[in-house]
Amino acid sequence: MAAAADLSWRGMACQVRLDLLPFPGRLALTWRVSLLCALVAAVAMVYKVPEAAIGCYLVIFLARPDGAECVGQGIGLIILASVVVLAMAPLIAATADNPLLRLCALALISFVFVFLGAASQLGEIGSIIALVIVFVLTLVDRLPAGEIATRGLLYAWQMACMPMALMIVFNLALGTSPHRLLRMTVTQRLEAAEEALALSPAAARHRLADLLGEGIGASGQKVMLARLFHTAPAAEVTWLSGAVRTSYQLLLAVAALPPAVGEEARAAFQAQCRNAGDAVRAGRRPAALSDADAAVQASDGTAQGAVAAALADLAQPNGGTDSVAPKPPFLAPDAFSNPDYQRYALKTTAAAIICYLTYSLIGWSGIHTAMITCYVAALRTTAETVHKLALRIAGCLVGAALGFLSILFVIPYMDSVGGLMALVFCGILPAAWISVGSERISYAGVQVGLAFLLTILNGFAPSLDMAAGRDRIVGILLGNLVVYLIFTGIWPKSATVDVRARLARALSALARLAAREPAQRAAAVDDAALAETEAETARQQLLLLPFEPAAQRPAPCRIARLDALIAETRAALPALLFSDVPTPQLAGPLSRAAELIARGGSDGPAPDTADADDGAGALAARIHRIERLAAG
Repeated sequence: MAAAADLSWRGMACQVRLDLLPFPGRLALTWRVSLLCALVAAVAMVYKVPEAAIGCYLVIFLARPDGAECVGQGIGLIILASVVVLAMAPLIAATADNPLLRLCALALISFVFVFLGAASQLGEIGSIIALVIVFVLTLVDRLPAGEIATRGLLYAWQMACMPMALMIVFNLALGTSPHRLLRMTVTQRLEAAEEALALSPAAARHRLADLLGEGIGASGQKVMLARLFHTAPAAEVTWLSGAVRTSYQLLLAVAALPPAVGEEARAAFQAQCRNAGDAVRAGRRPAALSDADAAVQASDGTAQGAVAAALADLAQPNGGTDSVAPKPPFLAPDAFSNPDYQRYALKTTAAAIICYLTYSLIGWSGIHTAMITCYVAALRTTAETVHKLALRIAGCLVGAALGFLSILFVIPYMDSVGGLMALVFCGILPAAWISVGSERISYAGVQVGLAFLLTILNGFAPSLDMAAGRDRIVGILLGNLVVYLIFTGIWPKSATVDVRARLARALSALARLAAREPAQRAAAVDDAALAETEAETARQQLLLLPFEPAAQRPAPCRIARLDALIAETRAALPALLFSDVPTPQLAGPLSRAAELIARGGSDGPAPDTADADDGAGALAARIHRIERLAAG
């Protein structure tokens, strides 16, 4: 795992190459997304549904490996779009003859939904709803006055709901169920634990870092969906619910195993992981351990005992625990006190309005994709936004090239909807391959697909008009430019701000672990997962710093300090989690470190705690290093 502070553009290119390699399930999800986009395009052409490219974009953007999650998203978006579109009828009627009032309403509604998307669990759906509303309001300029309230609303409803309805039916028939994905997760963790047991402690920690960084939040959502849609018997879902948490605890314990654990014990653990993995892969619950294997649990070493306990617990009907992850509140705790949410919504709305006014005043409605770009490219930090803009531009150029080549060499020979479906399927395949991969590159795939579809689909038939495709690509590039200028020039937010906030949450979780009794710490999976996921997300944010403008980028020494703090935080977790001595004296330094890093460091000298004797040996020394790094 490369240090963020030493990351180069060459290293990023190597990472992109690795992100394009296949992994289990990637090809299956790729062809499903491509086939669904082909179906959406065909239905749009046959039934005259407007903006087919936007409908396909929603499919690519919302595609997930979990079929039940796709169904839930589709149902939710249909309900939200229906309510919003119906509620807009009186608004459209009131603003049809007053462009200034309509512009004010557009800005207010855009701000509200983008703000809710940033400050709540609504997430990206908030920006999509804002996009639908703004799209409807802008249609007022392009439709005869008598048709505004009916045709404009119908267009918007069809554009949002038709692809979602197809996505629901498609995933009910061909989607991967959440309980199958949960089994794959448990199997993957058991295989990783088996491999890590054969490595040195440092190499084992490196091998498990990515899996630990994923946390258990996504698994908890899959359990909820499996129960909601009844995709498996209740007893199986109950076992999977406990098994995903127990298998995560197993990874934590394996990562914390000391070098003193003997080869015999490691070999026994490897055999148990292998047998358990084979059973889970075959759809069975692992068998209970024999008396000889269970005797390993009595061996010295808290982490070693935790490994044996986790493997034994997987054989229980509840998977080892009845605990469930706490549900996060709908609104973020600082939703109304943190100005970053309001600033983000204001900047996004301002960019969209600038683009709307630009193409309206110059009479070039063909570049209306500039406004769409603002809602899908804007992110919370400058580094994230510029990174996404770079992906969007690169994807736009690749997708446009595919589209123009199709216009020149393929579309002139097409004479049926079946030919259109085949073209869309083949064109979306590379886009979907990229989009279902790592978040580092996934948005480039979304943009490849959108630019390709915007180029070849214009109206209700395959387009031979290269001017229409050119206009839409110009709109995307214009939107990118406006978003870049606004997000780097008005209230720029460095990625290091988000890094510090996430590190503060990770250190607070460590402080809560330190305050617990030793017997309780190993079972505190939620706090351990929170510390791992927040630290890993902070590391990913640091990797984006090369995308920030040089004038806004922090000094290399500050980046190196944050990188070292992330490494120390992740290294402290396993030692703290499985320490067999009380550590309440370490909770204070960890809490102080969380406060210090949250506000960017201390104005005074770093706390002189290097010689403190807290009775926890190397762990105490590591905690004191964390406090000094946080103080700066």
